[in-house]
Amino acid sequence: MRRIRYGAAMSLDGFIAGPNGEYDWIEPDPDFDFVELWAQFDTLLMGRRTYEVAASRLGESAFAGMKTVVASRTLRAAEHPGITLLPEVTKAGLQSLRAQPGGKDIWLMGGGELFRTLIELHEVDTVELSIKPVLLGTGIPLLAPSSARFRLKLLENKVYRSGMVRVVYAVER
Repeated sequence: MRRIRYGAAMSLDGFIAGPNGEYDWIEPDPDFDFVELWAQFDTLLMGRRTYEVAASRLGESAFAGMKTVVASRTLRAAEHPGITLLPEVTKAGLQSLRAQPGGKDIWLMGGGELFRTLIELHEVDTVELSIKPVLLGTGIPLLAPSSARFRLKLLENKVYRSGMVRVVYAVER
């Protein structure tokens, strides 16, 4: 069964975006091989807000060759023919997504709320963070408030010349 891997850029103080969703502080690291990372996935899973930001910034064609699944109760399929809408995020729905054909992993992108939902359902296998050397002071947190605790096991880490630190953790079950 395919893994669901949560990947995000994060400020050192734990935010994935500024208070208004801004991400201007996320600068690409010249030593990070984004093409290699992208090649590990054939499915993107994201919430509506992340999808709308990515589609407006990159265009919907940026998702070509990838199955794109968007968790949303408000988007209409007729207006977004290239994506699969997931109106309810359930354990059964996620298990069905994992079981679909494809030899690559599923990239859970962006949003702290969708991440919280999936991790509380025990449907996140790894948490992969690119920690940027910036303090935002406020913003959208990595994990939306939750009363649950999750134990993680460090799988890998790398420090880049830019000061970015990449960490990959397995979510312990």
